[in-house]
Amino acid sequence: MDGDLRSLVLLAATLTTGLMAGLYFAFSVAVMPGLRQAGDRSFIETMQRVNVAVLNGWFTLAFGGALVLGVLAAVLHRGGDGRSALPWIIAGVVLYAVSLVITMGFSVPLNNRLADAGAPGHVHDPAAVRAQFEATWVHWNLARTLVTSGALGCLAWAMRVAGAAGRA
Repeated sequence: MDGDLRSLVLLAATLTTGLMAGLYFAFSVAVMPGLRQAGDRSFIETMQRVNVAVLNGWFTLAFGGALVLGVLAAVLHRGGDGRSALPWIIAGVVLYAVSLVITMGFSVPLNNRLADAGAPGHVHDPAAVRAQFEATWVHWNLARTLVTSGALGCLAWAMRVAGAAGRA
């Protein structure tokens, strides 16, 4: 039973991390390039709406769950035949934690500044508001896409290592 619990928690950590990597990836390769073509007021309105819409239970479950489940997976793999996966799990958790630092330290403050600009129809200089947001946000989103994808890779490899150890 312990091995089953360990495997399920590691799977859940991998899935939630994958959901976050996928979200950031989608913004990097589709959403932001698509919005690049939008006018300044449309860009501001869309990003303001996205930043409100993303704060929901499903996002919270994946966003926080990836870290909590990753840490729990590390704890459960400290001994026995699961120990061989531990370095990969730790690497995944650390990389995911880096994405949280990027999100809280850069993305959220930028989102808040964009919200504070007010309704797009009342923004005095939408080009300036956009210029203060877009390039920096895109840069940091790419960084968190890369580290979260790295975290996903580490956790997926940990699943392989743990599976091989369980068969040995």
